Amino acid sequence: MAAPALYLAAAASAFAYVGAVDPNEPGHYPVCPMLRLTGILCPGCGGLRSAHAFAHGDLITAAGANALAVVGYFAFAAFMAVWLVRAYRGGPVPRLALRRSHWWGLGVLALAFVVVRNLSFGAALAP
Repeated sequence: MAAPALYLAAAASAFAYVGAVDPNEPGHYPVCPMLRLTGILCPGCGGLRSAHAFAHGDLITAAGANALAVVGYFAFAAFMAVWLVRAYRGGPVPRLALRRSHWWGLGVLALAFVVVRNLSFGAALAP
């Protein structure tokens, strides 16, 4: 139970910090280098604002800041739940045994997210 508990504690600490230090106020966090240099929103842009809203229980604002990050938060929570249950029962650590095609699919999804959120019709996905 120690390993999943440590991972969960680390994630909870990170969310607690981002929840306490508002990324909407300038000067607390660095600006995205891709956004600064190119003006293009990367897949992570808005992720800190999303985590801040998520930590405060505001899922609508969190999804508005970065919908892909919110999906990742829930995927991480599901993985942690499975890991904790298996650790409690003495089972093996769950593995993400994705095929190469699945990884490519996730990459294409992230790329499509970037393209759509940077176009005028996808402005709802921009932070």
